[in-house]
Amino acid sequence: MKLRYFSHSSFQIKTDAGHTLLIDPFLDDNPTSPVKSADLAADFIVLTHGHGDHVGDAFKIAKRTRALFICVNELANYCIGKGFSAHNMHIGGAHTFDFGRLKFTIAHHGSMTPDNTYGGEPAGVIITADGKSVYHTGDTGLFYDMKLIGEMTPIDYMLLPIGDNFTMGIEDAVKAVELANPKVAIPMHYNTFPVIAADPGEFKKKVEAIGKKARVMNYGEEILL
Repeated sequence: MKLRYFSHSSFQIKTDAGHTLLIDPFLDDNPTSPVKSADLAADFIVLTHGHGDHVGDAFKIAKRTRALFICVNELANYCIGKGFSAHNMHIGGAHTFDFGRLKFTIAHHGSMTPDNTYGGEPAGVIITADGKSVYHTGDTGLFYDMKLIGEMTPIDYMLLPIGDNFTMGIEDAVKAVELANPKVAIPMHYNTFPVIAADPGEFKKKVEAIGKKARVMNYGEEILL
């Protein structure tokens, strides 16, 4: 399984069986993304919440590729109302898809769509495929139940925001890693805009100082999980 980072909170997962998932594909209006929406294909698009910098270019991609949306119930219905196919889920629920298992977790944030439609509760998501578990926390503040999440599903890779202001900053993100205890922590949601400027190298050093492993992914980089 391969993980690729496009910057902000946008990732791509490719499974060994050939399934392609996009998470929060904010690309065309993202000043740090090395790719555009026209460059990507997807079988599934996972949205953590309805904000414009997370829904991003999902509709453009789904229109071209017929990708299936996977999101919490209200946001899934919003996608269906736009003419797309979606699988409705909600916080705490899990479902097995062709690519593997997906479970939504809580996240402390908001979820209003760009056209001011309520998008349901914001979420994190755990994707388990090819023997690996990837926890994309979504936009969130720190919460103690991250410890419970990590205890119930051992996390191989934790993708978590460090940009502060709208989400966790570096100090809280380091504590989140301590709580969830992933094998590898990967920072996201930073440096896209001046208000969320942060140093991923500082995050990495502080995670390593508590005996954990962190990896800073370059924009556009793909790694083998």
